[in-house]
Amino acid sequence: MSFANRLGNLHRVDTTKPLTFSFDGKKFEGFQGDTLASAMLANDIKIVGRSFKLHRPRGLMAAGIEEPNALVQLEPDSAYSEPSARATLVPLYDGLDAKGQNSWPNVNNDVFGVLGYFHRFFPASFYYKTMMWPNWSWYEGLVRNIAGLGKCPTERDPDTYHKRHRHTDVLVVGAGPSGIASALTAARQGLQVMLVDNDVEFGGSLLASSELIDGKPAMQWVEQAIKELAALDNVTLLKRTMVSGYYDQNFLVAVERVTNHLGPKTKNSDVNKDLPRERFWKIRAKRVVLATGAIERPLAFANNDAPGIMLASGVRTYINRYGVSAGNKAVFVTNNDSAYQSALDFHGIGGEVVAIVDTRANANGYWQQQATDKGITIYHGYTIAKVHGRKGLKAVSIAKHDNGSLRNTDTKISCDLLAMSGGWTPTIHLYSQAGGSLDYVDEKACLVPRGNCTQAVKVTGSADGHFSLKSSLESGYAAGSDAVSKVTGKDVTLNTTNDCADEATIGTQAYWYTKNAPSDKQWLDFQYDVKVADIELAQRENMLSVEHVKRYTTNGMSVDQGKTSNVNALAVMAELSNRPIPQVGTTKFRPPYAPITIGAIAGRDIGEQYRPRLQVAAKKFHQDHGAVFIDYGWQRADYYPKAGESKEQAVIREIHAVRTSVGVLDYSSLGKIEVKGPDAAEFLNRIYVNNIGTVKVGKARYGLMCSERGSLIDDGIVVRLADDHFLLNTTSAGAASVALMLEEWQAEWPHYKVLVANVSTQWADIKLSGPNARKVMEKLGTGIDVSKDAFAHMEMKLGQIDGVPVRVLRASFTGELSFEINIPSRYATALSELCMAAGKEFDITPFGTEALNWMRIEKGHLVIGLDTLGTSTPLDFGWAVPISKKQDDFIGKRSLARPADQAENRHQFVGFKAVDPTQELPLGAHIINESVFKAPMPSQGFVTSTVMSPTLNASVAIGLVKGGSKRIGDTVYAFHRGEVIPCTITKAAHYDPKGDRINVE
Repeated sequence: MSFANRLGNLHRVDTTKPLTFSFDGKKFEGFQGDTLASAMLANDIKIVGRSFKLHRPRGLMAAGIEEPNALVQLEPDSAYSEPSARATLVPLYDGLDAKGQNSWPNVNNDVFGVLGYFHRFFPASFYYKTMMWPNWSWYEGLVRNIAGLGKCPTERDPDTYHKRHRHTDVLVVGAGPSGIASALTAARQGLQVMLVDNDVEFGGSLLASSELIDGKPAMQWVEQAIKELAALDNVTLLKRTMVSGYYDQNFLVAVERVTNHLGPKTKNSDVNKDLPRERFWKIRAKRVVLATGAIERPLAFANNDAPGIMLASGVRTYINRYGVSAGNKAVFVTNNDSAYQSALDFHGIGGEVVAIVDTRANANGYWQQQATDKGITIYHGYTIAKVHGRKGLKAVSIAKHDNGSLRNTDTKISCDLLAMSGGWTPTIHLYSQAGGSLDYVDEKACLVPRGNCTQAVKVTGSADGHFSLKSSLESGYAAGSDAVSKVTGKDVTLNTTNDCADEATIGTQAYWYTKNAPSDKQWLDFQYDVKVADIELAQRENMLSVEHVKRYTTNGMSVDQGKTSNVNALAVMAELSNRPIPQVGTTKFRPPYAPITIGAIAGRDIGEQYRPRLQVAAKKFHQDHGAVFIDYGWQRADYYPKAGESKEQAVIREIHAVRTSVGVLDYSSLGKIEVKGPDAAEFLNRIYVNNIGTVKVGKARYGLMCSERGSLIDDGIVVRLADDHFLLNTTSAGAASVALMLEEWQAEWPHYKVLVANVSTQWADIKLSGPNARKVMEKLGTGIDVSKDAFAHMEMKLGQIDGVPVRVLRASFTGELSFEINIPSRYATALSELCMAAGKEFDITPFGTEALNWMRIEKGHLVIGLDTLGTSTPLDFGWAVPISKKQDDFIGKRSLARPADQAENRHQFVGFKAVDPTQELPLGAHIINESVFKAPMPSQGFVTSTVMSPTLNASVAIGLVKGGSKRIGDTVYAFHRGEVIPCTITKAAHYDPKGDRINVE
């Protein structure tokens, strides 16, 4: 197979190892070391994608992570399918199958390309203005079909993903010249160093460079340095690893692509089958050095998005790294010196540099002389006026300009490649994520780190505005020395220099767009079709904030996240509003820096491993008694059916046993948190809305917790075990979050001497409930006097069963006399069997979660999160009096004093009873005032829990109603799916409202 664009051997591609691949159904050939993009370019594939909105044909523009056009679907119609893969970052592997996105039938001939002719009808935010009638849904199907990127895979991901944690002295992000220099400096001093780079090879910009270091090709210096680092035990080298997020306290996350580059066939071989696809790194570093490089900017001129127009740095990369020429006859247009290097490299491989178009009228230095010596024509003070050719570049017209405004005369130049350079943008995304601020440097026309970040970070190399190789190396060595000094606490100055040229001054002219050319044809964000005209429209519509303009135009919101467009759009805003760029400001960069897979974040936490199944300690007891389990976070016994029983029959039997005799329940899933210390009482008094400080030793009190905004977050019983020792019972689901909240407030109030320990899994909780519960307790031999007079409701006493310590709490959630026996978890099964034996003469019955839930609804007990809203407060549940009596401060107190929280029409907790006791009140039914539903009709509230009560032989429920506390006795209607059911508002407690049952003899 012939490669018209493939060059000789001065590159890093192994042409002795051919690889086959396909694009849009056609077969092609590349080589080991190619990316999909370089192989496509070598095969003269001109159109690689279509733009998001207008479906304009797009060719390759760059060679790295900044590429906005070459987004492909890898391995379509398979389990390995991956949408929106950037072809410039996809290493070529044998058999790779890729397909263009956002096109039909293919990217070369896209039916929807006709939209490009109607671009004037699709300005910024047109959908907000045109898709209002009749509603968005009317347009949705059409829009989703003609706009978008790739298709989500439909099959289960066959790959695995791992996670790793690492602490290190110095983390160096980026293995270009400055990053390698920093890593060498720190590693030679014995520090633990991690050098991380996103590329498949170390070297950064030097991989595509023809420059010399110490008189030798720059990559020889790289190879020698990496060899030295690899030999050191204190160094970890990670290539193919993207650092995507920088968080507080120098915590960074990275994704290592372990087998992505191998392809489905090779990764499933015996050698690789056990390796993960990706590895998610969580790194904590004492010092971070960001050597993240810089990205070349495009220039804005009419039709600057046509296939055949590329970044000059991309042209150079394809030549020097991949041995691919992007064209035969090239025009270079630039506002700085760096494009001259690319032009000279293109000339060096035999390409015809027809012209260098320099927007600067007076540029005359080293690089201009080099080009002139090669016989290259330079047009000073010119820019691009027109681009000829839609699916492939044929020619350009250039014209003189005055401060960006074209003059009337122009010159047409035939070419098949236009390489542009609008200057360089330091890659400061991670620095911004770390909290660092930026300064605009006029002479370099870019934003650079200000150096005032509060985190332990140093930016170096071109990411800090050092654009020449010599300056970048010096900056890297200095950053390494700084890291050594900061970690060791000693002043360290390490002088390391290299001999390399320093002629590559940028000399960038702040020239952003062609002012009198059609602004609706000058592209800024190539992926999302954002043009200069869109920024102008935003300006006319008074969008002054850069964040508003970003969202109004979608500039910088595409897959490349504005890597090539953000600064240009910012500069256009500045010119249109007559403000300097620093006054306009910048958008906030947020993680991730580049897309990362959900699989990498999830790791092995999928399927059965998504969340560990919490098993109650007495699981064997429940299995032996025929329990049906249900997942409530904990695997709990839901009910215990006997032969031939339905679930409803089993639950009714269990309830009857508890109401008439005694039942045993595994209550171990309840949260159990111990708080201990001399300030424990005062600490908890701030946590709960009611007074905890007055609870006496051995006594218990039900309490509610609020957030700072006054919303209910959890409830439970608080027991005082000693003056300085409390046991908190929380909801099963809330144990972990409450424990974390307590630890957070412990940190907020460091003056309180307390310890918080979540002991939920250390103690089992076996509950005896029913009129005969006391008789069973007496037979267990706890050594505790459980008589009515000696053991009051809401007390806890300590005892033993066969020498095993137990804590016994008398409290009830069923509405019956109940004892909760806390015992070390390993004895849970034995205690359950012991209870069954002691209660045999009373026909003791194990009962499950469903029976408990029915009984708590009968009794009117709430469940946080089920019977509450996100805005529900204790006042909505009748707690105004106890809160008013508490003089001390507590979390949420100020919020509860707001007029809105004390309004009479808030949703308040009540009960409901169906007028027809046989007619079930549906869960979630809305409460309305009228017997006939006529839309629209305001909802007065809703049913949150409901049951056909076997105890009361009636349909009862609890829920929330506006102003419900003053509406007791009112007849209202429960509306659900067209049915209207009359019901009466009652107090929440339907069963034994006075509480006599908990004090039976």
